[in-house]
Amino acid sequence: MGELLGLEGQLRLAGLALVAMGAGHLVLPRLIGWPTDLAGTSLLTRQVAGAHLFFIGLTCVLLGLLPLFLAPELLAGGRLGTALLAGQTLFWGIRWLFEFAVFSPKLWRGDRLRTAAHIGLSVLWTWVTAVFATALVSVLAG
Repeated sequence: MGELLGLEGQLRLAGLALVAMGAGHLVLPRLIGWPTDLAGTSLLTRQVAGAHLFFIGLTCVLLGLLPLFLAPELLAGGRLGTALLAGQTLFWGIRWLFEFAVFSPKLWRGDRLRTAAHIGLSVLWTWVTAVFATALVSVLAG
């Protein structure tokens, strides 16, 4: 259990969470009603939305596989590992910011499921960002 609480374990858990998040994009459109919402749009809009959803899911999976399988290498302090940690910290930090600065509370207030999703995602992005930031600071402190 202690291994999961250490930085390497937390990186692996964050990676697993990101892989799961990416895989969740397979069912996301149906969960949030995209087929109905997009039915009245052009074919181009529907295909662009689908393509973006696919690549966001793929990005989550690929960014998750790095810490899931290469946590020791990321923490070793080399230039590539440090750059990857910095990139992940920035990427997920911006995603955290979007949760509060871009998505309107009108989307979730008054709806229990969407409120729970907002709270869960807020916690997830806070934790993921903190794990990568902690790993980056640890590596930079050497």
